[in-house]
Amino acid sequence: MRYRGFGLWAAILLGLLQLPVAHAGEGMWPLSNLPVATLKQRFGFSPSAQWIEHVQLASVRLAEGCSGSFVSPHGLVLSNHHCAVECLEGLSRPGHNLMASDFYAATRNEELKCPAMEVEQIVQQRNVTAAVNHATRGKTGAAYAAALRAVTSRLESACVGSDAHRWRCQVVPLYHGGQDWLYKYRRYQDVRLVFVPSQATSFFGGYPDNFNYPRYDFDLSVLRVYVHGKPADTPDYFRIAAHGPRAGELVFTSGNPGATERDDTIAQLETLRYPVFPKLLQYLGHQQGLLEAYSAESRHNADIASGTLFFMDNAIKSIDGQLAALNDARPFARKVKAEAALRAKVAANASLKRRYGGAWSAIAAAERRGRSLFLPYWFIVRHAGFNAHLFNIAFSIVLGAHERTLPEGERISSYRAANLPQLEQELFSPAPVHPHYDALMLSSSLTMMRNLLGSDAPISVALFAHASPQQRAEQAVFGTKLASIAVRKALWSGGEQAVVASHDPMIVLAREMLPFYLKFHKTYEDEVTAPVEANTAKIARLRFALYGTSIYPDATFTERVSYGVVKGWVRDGKLVPPFTTIGGLYRHARSYAPLQLSPRWLAARHTLDPKTPMNFVSSNDIVGGNSGSPVIDRQGRLVGLIFDGNPPSLGGAFWYDGEKNRAVSVDSAAILAALKHVYHADALVQELTTGH
Repeated sequence: MRYRGFGLWAAILLGLLQLPVAHAGEGMWPLSNLPVATLKQRFGFSPSAQWIEHVQLASVRLAEGCSGSFVSPHGLVLSNHHCAVECLEGLSRPGHNLMASDFYAATRNEELKCPAMEVEQIVQQRNVTAAVNHATRGKTGAAYAAALRAVTSRLESACVGSDAHRWRCQVVPLYHGGQDWLYKYRRYQDVRLVFVPSQATSFFGGYPDNFNYPRYDFDLSVLRVYVHGKPADTPDYFRIAAHGPRAGELVFTSGNPGATERDDTIAQLETLRYPVFPKLLQYLGHQQGLLEAYSAESRHNADIASGTLFFMDNAIKSIDGQLAALNDARPFARKVKAEAALRAKVAANASLKRRYGGAWSAIAAAERRGRSLFLPYWFIVRHAGFNAHLFNIAFSIVLGAHERTLPEGERISSYRAANLPQLEQELFSPAPVHPHYDALMLSSSLTMMRNLLGSDAPISVALFAHASPQQRAEQAVFGTKLASIAVRKALWSGGEQAVVASHDPMIVLAREMLPFYLKFHKTYEDEVTAPVEANTAKIARLRFALYGTSIYPDATFTERVSYGVVKGWVRDGKLVPPFTTIGGLYRHARSYAPLQLSPRWLAARHTLDPKTPMNFVSSNDIVGGNSGSPVIDRQGRLVGLIFDGNPPSLGGAFWYDGEKNRAVSVDSAAILAALKHVYHADALVQELTTGH
């Protein structure tokens, strides 16, 4: 049911449809298919095979959901501060909050090992479309889902071989199933912290400035990956430029954009408009208010909640912007018109109608089913009703015990042998546990689940027959022994027998939740995911046969390159300049948060050139997941670091507007100037500029 060669249909389709016209700079392009001809025609630049390979090997992916790059031959990795939050929280202790303070390891002995962090470098890509098509041909529904799961597991396991701690492999559908690629990653699980500024500096301007511009942020982190206790040998790395880009200059981003829905059908977008985005905003708004109240109680509470609250604030602003984009009548009407035209062309041709005509209706039916399942799926399968660190540990153990009794090809992806090293690293992380915080979060999320699903929902009846959500949460959190890594390891190694025999109240709660999880996971996969995938693959075959690789696929949290130029945009009839400066930072500052500068920056003012560029915008096409992406010039030098987008870019999940969409970056000149004059990180500056 996925893409196979359709050269015959390409000839027919070319007579029916016209090639889409992309905006200048539009596209998140796989390294295997860069728009070389366009780059040569517009900019006189043809990336060589060596340039492409260098970009691939110098770029990395942070498994937690960000991008980064090697910036020295000794395993040094540059990313964003907000991409290292999990590491910072895991290393923080009472009286030593790394989120709120600067950190710099002047020597390698001072570098701190992140409790549960993985950096991945893509080393190989292979087209496996034929194998996936052969396994899924003629199958629908549950049979399709099972066949896809089996062939994916087989390909990934063969790719990893016997060394899952060194390699990670993923089968990724591109063009919504038009192609399938197998990506092989070198995984680094020994990741150490070298440098971060305080969160107040990295997120200067706070919530009001987020997804906005002008910006004055120093949003970066420096990490180092180790192998066998020594810094990794990374000969492919980006040299950081002493001066950032000029206005109008061609620049590239190399990163891992998370997900876009630019090829989704109208039925899929309507599901996002309601219920997905409004319900998510309702949930996040409730949690945001809870965390703000909790944080206001004490400095200790604020330290514990700061990372989660940051991501919650960020998610609310992002989803709100995406919902506003979907409710913007003009671009949505263009999407409706384009889909209607495509469907009309298909309906007018008997052969095309027979092959593709039912795809949109099938997707619409699956989306209707998905809307009816959304709340239980979100609360149970996605754990929104069980939002607590200790519960996540318990459920990983319980679900892992169940999944490891199944054949590899039937397991949920995270529990296949090839993926267990990352899961175990997270499960046995020495990151601190905060019981009172966990009790608050679990009580709140269980209560919200009960309230929205109803007291008579089967899961509510099962979990709250003899105790309220708050009572169940407090019994589980304050009675569990899972804060002990030794206890976790004993339960994990003991498998299903140990889980069944355990009386730990958090394990009991997870065990009671398991049948509901398995039920809704399978129901959603069989009745929503499988038919949507199968029929979007049909539409992909239609598009892919016509356009081939002249179009780019939707983002899939895999390596992509986008190109653009450094330029501002027109807002309310006025040009927004592309650069901000260090002098502008000091003028923008106030004596109160979130615009308060740290003492280090205040003391260093006289040593910094106020004309040095601080942040800049470019027309590069990015979305979430690109955080930490390097911005490089045509010589392959790092000239900036992506950390945000402007307000119009929030609609980038659905469409790209070259006149308005802008990526926001830290300028390389500001990176070097601040490291040298504000933080006096001389050894780090030397390594970044000389490689030694």
